[in-house]
Amino acid sequence: MTITAIQEEIIDEFALFDDWMQRYEYMIELGKSLPLIDEQYKTDEYIIKGCQSKVWVYAEMQEGKVVFTADSDAIITKGIIAILIRVYSNQTPAAIIEANTAFIDEIGLKEHLSPTRANGLVSMLKQLKMYALAFQAKG
Repeated sequence: MTITAIQEEIIDEFALFDDWMQRYEYMIELGKSLPLIDEQYKTDEYIIKGCQSKVWVYAEMQEGKVVFTADSDAIITKGIIAILIRVYSNQTPAAIIEANTAFIDEIGLKEHLSPTRANGLVSMLKQLKMYALAFQAKG
């Protein structure tokens, strides 16, 4: 599935909920399905700077695609990183780098997060794109 198709799917899923309490509950559920990071990567080297909560992300190349795993010590943050990984994992570095992030505004995520969580979201996005840039540079 393309990044755009996955983003559209997420927009449609969020549209099913009437209010933000339901959307937060849905995000918490998504967090439970997160492909969990191996314990050996739960170190400062893999922590995302700029997040209020602890968020670890590990990326590796598999058959030309970037595969992400992650974890967080907070349930909402875990849901946020789960959404991002669903969108960007198993995609080529170029697709990740070029991907539009407008879907985040379309589901209203940034405006319904506290300023520190919104900053964390931006940091998570930046980190995923940095991994993609690094893999693309390695060629």
